[in-house]
Amino acid sequence: MSSKLVTAILANFLVVHIGAGAAAPDDFGFIYQGFQSSNLSLDGLATVTKNGLLRITNTTKLQTGHAFYPNPLKFKTKSNSSAFSFSTQFVFAIVAEVPGMPGPGMAFVIAPTRGLAEGPSTRFLGLFNTSTDGNRTNHVFAVELDTIQNPDFEDINDNHVGIDINSMTSKVSQPASYQANNKNLFDNLTLSSGQEMQLWVEYDGVARRIDVTLAPVAASKPHTPLLSLTYDLSPIFQQSMYVGFSAATSPRDIGSSHFIIGWSFRMNGVAQALDLSRLAKLPRFGHKKVSEFFTVGLPLICMLFLLILISGVAYYLSRKWKFAEVLEEWELAYGPHRFKYKDLYIATKGFREKEMLGEGGFGRVYKGVLPTSKVEVAIKKVSHQARQGMREFIAEVVSIGRLRHRNLVPLLGYCRRKGELLLVYEFMSNGSLDKFLYNQPKYILSWSQRLRVIKGVASGLFYLHEEWEQVVIHRDVKASNVLLDSELNGRLGDFGLARLYDHGTLPQSTHVAGSLGYLAPEHSRTGRATTSTDVYAFGAFLLEVACGRRPIEPQAAPEEKVILVDWVFSCWKAGNILQAVDQKLGTEFVKEGADLVLKLGLLCSHSEPKIRPSMRQILLYLEGSVALPDLSSLAMGVSAVGLGFAHPAGFENILSSFAFSTEKRFSHSVADSTLSGGRHLRCSSF
Repeated sequence: MSSKLVTAILANFLVVHIGAGAAAPDDFGFIYQGFQSSNLSLDGLATVTKNGLLRITNTTKLQTGHAFYPNPLKFKTKSNSSAFSFSTQFVFAIVAEVPGMPGPGMAFVIAPTRGLAEGPSTRFLGLFNTSTDGNRTNHVFAVELDTIQNPDFEDINDNHVGIDINSMTSKVSQPASYQANNKNLFDNLTLSSGQEMQLWVEYDGVARRIDVTLAPVAASKPHTPLLSLTYDLSPIFQQSMYVGFSAATSPRDIGSSHFIIGWSFRMNGVAQALDLSRLAKLPRFGHKKVSEFFTVGLPLICMLFLLILISGVAYYLSRKWKFAEVLEEWELAYGPHRFKYKDLYIATKGFREKEMLGEGGFGRVYKGVLPTSKVEVAIKKVSHQARQGMREFIAEVVSIGRLRHRNLVPLLGYCRRKGELLLVYEFMSNGSLDKFLYNQPKYILSWSQRLRVIKGVASGLFYLHEEWEQVVIHRDVKASNVLLDSELNGRLGDFGLARLYDHGTLPQSTHVAGSLGYLAPEHSRTGRATTSTDVYAFGAFLLEVACGRRPIEPQAAPEEKVILVDWVFSCWKAGNILQAVDQKLGTEFVKEGADLVLKLGLLCSHSEPKIRPSMRQILLYLEGSVALPDLSSLAMGVSAVGLGFAHPAGFENILSSFAFSTEKRFSHSVADSTLSGGRHLRCSSF
């Protein structure tokens, strides 16, 4: 035997079996980083090019091509057992001879035999023919990459990916697209563009789910598959099956060439990732045509361009200053979360007064419609003069932008311009909750609607505290930061003061930030915001919604203030806590539910953090799964002020300290809101 022959056999063995090692038959895998010296089973037009590309078809009319791994693979232990899981990745390209006029597509296929349909089966991608299409005895599974719309097969368009089982009519299909991991929407791809693309096909034999994921060759694997189908392949697969590819050509003089550039497969595991740098390059197709227009009209084009350039420079310079933004090098990493100021300016029609939704100590809020996506948004303009800490703040804004919960207002991104920071939120059509509670609203929320809002906000806070990848402390829970969607569901918003830290770690001390009446006593003393300080604010929110009153309200004398939690506490001590329920409701409320909400508000407002429940416990109380503890057993007797239940001794000093330590850039101004002292009143005197 010659040395060249021995070398070829060894090379072939290494190419086919790399990654398989000494794996058991039911854990078999292989990888082709190129197809030179491969021993694939080829028929029809299928061939391997000189540089190692697997070419399934060329542009010859009315022909098919098939390429299979040469040996059958074990997909089941017995004929009646469940099918094994499998995973495959391959890089492909479909090159149309005439752009925009492709021939039929191609398919990844698992079949009981390598002898699939030939000749006239071109419109069936070489998988079936008119007599076999749809037969249950086919035992064929395929993922089609189809570039022609055939109404006989209920194709959705001429550029789609579908899952086929025994038939060319797909069980499920979608237009060719992919969702990048830093985006929320799918981007379209053109299968017949001649560009290299990747496809992953995965079957979970336990969950009986098929996932198909498409992406450009330069992109990492998206987290979200293009197709996902729950389907048991056990009746489809026989014990031994062949895996490979099938394609067909057009009956016209023009068509497409189908290439496989790399291929990896594994049974009962994840297919080994392809090293894209090692894959062969596609040949160049077509010829560049140089138009005489450029040689004849080039001087005229240059003169016209010069005139446009001169006239446009002045226009550009004038608009440059108008839409100038603050953009530093470190912000480039947050690109997908950063909006252009120009887009926000257009969305709000120049931030005109008619588009303003509200104004507060934290900034103005405008309604807008993004010019490209036509999505309605709420844009908050926040003044920021200090540069210190801006990097950390924006990093947290971007992290919070990844929060996804039905009871949170999505933060879409941000923009910086001169002395302003603009935060972009999803628009909520019914505005903030406080408009439905105060100032003689036109519409009074019923008790059931208020309870639904309370439960929604509690669910959102539980997600922030325990369910997301980091612990998120909101630091500004109150009715004005709860927005109502079109169905009057409560959504917690305004994450301008939020802070994040990892689960299992302690939060860092920071400047005191928040709103008076919602600040936990220990937060004002230590500067450390925790989940317990959010619970305290949630307690004030519970009383606010149930009573229809603000946490701190002025009395007849301007220098006097009444603290809501003290008043509700006095009603509870007097044995008539339901007198605190919002009078606008009259008798239209559930007494047991109102009693629970008011008592839970008192429990959350306890000055001792250890006594306050967690958001997990609060949800159980609100759902009635766990009974609320007896307040009298928690040392809440005597008086609220006496035990430091709501506001301990030295409360005035805490408020004074808060006024000087609140963050200047992002928090509310409280310099003119410091209390001169709270009064503990009897229930009947509010």
